[in-house]
Amino acid sequence: MSKIRRIGILTSGGDCAGLNGVLRAVVQRAARGDGTSGPIEVIGIRQGTAGLMTRPVEAALLDPAMFTGTLLRTGGTVLGTTNRGNPFDYPMPDGTRLDRSAEVIEGYRSLGLDALIGVGGDGSLAILRRLAQQGGIPFVGIPKTIDNDLGHTEVSIGYDSAVSVATDGLDHLQPTAASHSRVMVLEVMGRDAGHIALNAGVAGGADVILIPEISYAIENVAAKIEAIKAEGRNFALVVVAEAVKTEDGAPATQSQSGGGQTYGGIGYYIAQRISEATGAETRVTVLGHLQRGGMPSARDRLMASIFGVHAVEMILRGAFDRMVAWSGRNVVDVPLADAVAGFQAVDPNGPLARTARGLGICLGDD
Repeated sequence: MSKIRRIGILTSGGDCAGLNGVLRAVVQRAARGDGTSGPIEVIGIRQGTAGLMTRPVEAALLDPAMFTGTLLRTGGTVLGTTNRGNPFDYPMPDGTRLDRSAEVIEGYRSLGLDALIGVGGDGSLAILRRLAQQGGIPFVGIPKTIDNDLGHTEVSIGYDSAVSVATDGLDHLQPTAASHSRVMVLEVMGRDAGHIALNAGVAGGADVILIPEISYAIENVAAKIEAIKAEGRNFALVVVAEAVKTEDGAPATQSQSGGGQTYGGIGYYIAQRISEATGAETRVTVLGHLQRGGMPSARDRLMASIFGVHAVEMILRGAFDRMVAWSGRNVVDVPLADAVAGFQAVDPNGPLARTARGLGICLGDD
């Protein structure tokens, strides 16, 4: 392969803590080159694939002097991102849908790049891989999702920070729950997986954790709360993942301005049913996007640094159509096709679920 002199990077999908750490690591590692030539330029592409469809392309040279420890501590992404507008099925103002993938590829080529790094979850990485294959783009993926549901990696950027926020939420709810003799219900994100709810629930001392991977019955939840009351405790903490369904199997969703549906509201449903079944006074807190923002945790800063450096080194050795991953306490890279196809749900019989049950936490099924 010819010398790598200029690489592009974009962040795609929902934002999360740790993205700026990835950008910093890529820029700082690229500045050191391959040991035989000068530094590699990094071009930051703004607003994900949307920036590549704009004319002129929304991009800028990323100066290593900008990417200091200050940015490492900053949430969000300085490049911006988008989780709407699939280039292969792009919604137009007149209501029609158009394949604009060729525009994205043309935008990439106009920047004179030798390779592209994309930071995203399963959906955005699948789209970027398809674009790379269609356009012959040397591409490397970095996993980013608070849901931690990407296959073939034990951790994704943003997940640890999201769990920390949810755990902190429980820490704040416990004293007020005890002061007012209430059942506090905390609804957390996670899309179709219950990783955030289960991890935060165990770490935050929850009494009940409901996740989409384990069916529940309100009678079991009510029995746990009554048992707590019989033991002399006047409060309880309940964590509910946003994708948990109502008892009749319907998801709790909200309509968005673009016509789509997003998860939201299951916490209120569960609180109402608990109140009806036990007579307990309940309150609901929905963390929502608080789990995406804020200062990244130490773990996310570390993983962002490791993943960013490894992605540049993958480019230098020509390891394309692959994704950086974490496995067995080591950084590796895996086929991108396998990663985006391998949805990673909570194992109902896995170690964390067994730990929760061993602690006496009710998971709703017994």
